[in-house]
Amino acid sequence: MTQDGLLLYRYRGTDPMHHENVGLRRAMAGSVPLVYLHGITPGSYLPQWPVYVVADDPASLAVTVAVDDPRAIRPDLAVDVADEARRRYVTRLALHRLHQVAFRQRVILAYRQSCALCRLRHPELLDAAHILPDGHPLGAPVVPNGLALCKLHHAAFDRNILGIRPDLVVEVRPDILEEIDGPMLRHGLQELNGRSLVVVPRLAIQRPNRDHLEERYELFRGTG
Repeated sequence: MTQDGLLLYRYRGTDPMHHENVGLRRAMAGSVPLVYLHGITPGSYLPQWPVYVVADDPASLAVTVAVDDPRAIRPDLAVDVADEARRRYVTRLALHRLHQVAFRQRVILAYRQSCALCRLRHPELLDAAHILPDGHPLGAPVVPNGLALCKLHHAAFDRNILGIRPDLVVEVRPDILEEIDGPMLRHGLQELNGRSLVVVPRLAIQRPNRDHLEERYELFRGTG
């Protein structure tokens, strides 16, 4: 990413005259909209369209790419914001979305497509929960700041109905433990109290960041 928040796209190889690199410069000269394939996980890409090559730097073997609003290439629709400012803004939004999509897929893959608390194995019912929230200075969308949780447990974690200690043991809020309700409350929440996570990433570098868990756990304790 450039200092302006745009994308850097590396040349094919090291020869500026390689036909693909020449093609990128021609696309820039002609303001041709392109499709950008953002790598999510190995073999998995998310397409972004339209993008434009807006600068070329043969010395660094890269071009600069900006994402734009699809409406901007519709001659029948007025676009009030200047091209450069609009593209910087749209690129920032697109990158944020791409990072969140990548975060979800990488976290769920690291947790073997299972909820860390209940082992539910339906990916369509799983989320990547942030340990420290997205707006936190340390809340980066990276696997050690994530947990694969089903919809129920993600909501319970976000609302501090349950917390996860740095030693990966689950605690349920005392007032929730005292409630009397149906089997979902009993089996889905109350019986988690005192249990360890049942699924964690196999790679140590992907496991939950202990410092992040400690900070989040203190927040949970404060709400109790």
